This record gives sequence, structure tokens and C-alpha cells, in this order.
Amino acid sequence: MKFAFIIDPLERLDPGHDTSVALIEAAQELGHEVWVTQAHQLGVVDGKATALLQPIHLTAEQLREGGWVMGTPWFELGDRELRPLATMDVVFMRTDPPVTVPYLYATYVLDYIDPTQTRVINAPAGIRAANEKMYALQFSGAIPETIVSQNKQVIRQFVEHHQAAVLKPLGGKAGEGILFLHAGDRNLNSLVEISTHQGLVPVMVQTYLPAAKEGDKRIILLNGEPIGAVNRIPTGNEFRGNMAVGGRVAQTEITERERDICAQLAPTLQRDGLVFVGIDIIGGYLTEVNVTSPTGVREIDRLSSTRLGLQVIKWLEATKHGFNSK
Repeated sequence: MKFAFIIDPLERLDPGHDTSVALIEAAQELGHEVWVTQAHQLGVVDGKATALLQPIHLTAEQLREGGWVMGTPWFELGDRELRPLATMDVVFMRTDPPVTVPYLYATYVLDYIDPTQTRVINAPAGIRAANEKMYALQFSGAIPETIVSQNKQVIRQFVEHHQAAVLKPLGGKAGEGILFLHAGDRNLNSLVEISTHQGLVPVMVQTYLPAAKEGDKRIILLNGEPIGAVNRIPTGNEFRGNMAVGGRVAQTEITERERDICAQLAPTLQRDGLVFVGIDIIGGYLTEVNVTSPTGVREIDRLSSTRLGLQVIKWLEATKHGFNSK
């Protein structure tokens, strides 16, 4: 099979942490042809989505006590070629959020791939539909009490009612811009004004879950089925558990409540073409659905002795027949 990965610049990726690298590595290990490109290298020619693609080869990795370690340099690239993406069996859209206007334009280009011939993961229409904060709202039985508003009075009333809450920018990533709000904080109005750009941009506000101190669990779903999880635990004075802000990772199990949440999500994810997804759960409540570039595979593999990248690629191999005719 032929795989294309739309990723951020390789020199910005951490091969010991990045899930995209784990997926590329797995495809290579299973003998597939792997190409890479970037979102700004996409286009439409003669009505077909094209990309400036380069073949990639990764050096072998080693699992050590501190994590995955790869050689230096850890990748080799071949010559660039302008090719129709229809020549690929699978295209992974793995550009990191935020979902900016150029990001959206890239998804429009991907619409010009024939989905009966080439599988796009995740589906461009699904990515557009699934704001990683707002998407969770439709699963009312799984989420904590939540509002979305740019109105300072509405937000303040919510915080005062619950005494503590967490504010999240709708377009944030890796914990950026997330704030802990407390009813007694004299800076509350200012924090809301800054976050909403003086009442022009809506934000999400959720009840604060004390279980956040015990960790923010990332669960990886493949076609709606949970295949692995890692717990991200806040450190020091930080209330966020995100790895990007220093959260400590720990091995964890998927509970029955969490499996029930995954089952609630599965039909909707499948309907929207969201094959490779990371959900965040705190204290048995769904807080986010990550569809753009979900991470955590390297950490799960290291802590749980799994190879989730191989599982994903083998699933794509197994489901190829009947999906396309290549």
C-alpha cells in the first residue's frame, strides 16, 4: 500500500513523542511505501487533489527507560514529486491544530480526493464538523455541565453557581489558554474579557472536576473502538495535565464507564469519517474529542508494551478490500 502523511515540518517533530512518526514507522515496518507533504503543498490540478510529495525512510528506533530514541538524523527524504493524491491508498491529515483558515483550505483540497479510491484519515468534512471542544456537546450524557458563550454576565453566573470552572478557547490546543476560574477571584471579569476578546469570541466553560488532580485520561479510538489509554497527571502548581505543559504520564486502564462513553461516540465518529481519534476523559466525563492530530501513542506504547501504530496500519490493511480497487 501507499501512504501519504500531511504533517508539520519534520524538523519540528519529536520522534520519541510524535504519533505521526509512530504511524509512519509502523507503515514502513510493514513494508508499505510512505510519502510526506505539508498542508501548504496541496493543490487541485485538472479537478484532482495533488501534493508535492517526498518519500521518507526512518531510522530504527529503540525503547529505553526514558522513552523512544531514534538515530541522528532520524529520517531521510527523497526527491519531491508533484503527484495526484489519488495515487495513494491512504492519506493521513496530521497537521497540528489550531484549525486556521489555511488549515480549512487544505481540507477543501482533500475534498477532491475520490473517497472510493483513497481513504483520507480523518475525513476532511469530519474535521470541519468536529471542533475539538464543541463536538463533545452532542453527547450530553457523557460531558460535565458546560456552556459556550462570549457573554461575560452569563459566564460569571455560571462560575458563581458552581464556585469553580474551567474556561477553554474553542480553537486552542495542548492546554493553551485554558484557565481555572473561581467565583471569588477579583480578576474574573478581566480573565473573561481577555479570553472572549471583549465579548466577541465565544469560549467553553465547564464545571471544574476535582478528579482532574488525579489525571486527564487520553484514550485512542480506532473506528470508534478504544485501543489504548494514558493518564496525564498535573505536576507542581499546574492544574492542567497536558503533556505539552509538563503533565506526567502514567499507565492506566480503560474503565467500564469510559468504554460506555466510547460506545456512545462510535456511531457518530463512524458517520463523520473520524477513524483515528483521541478523547479526553476526567473523572468519568468526556471533555474533548481530538480529531486533527491526536497524540499519545508513543506514551501508551512505552507504558503498556503495545504497538498501536502497527495496530492502526494492520486495520487499514485488513479493511482495504472492498474499500477501493487498488
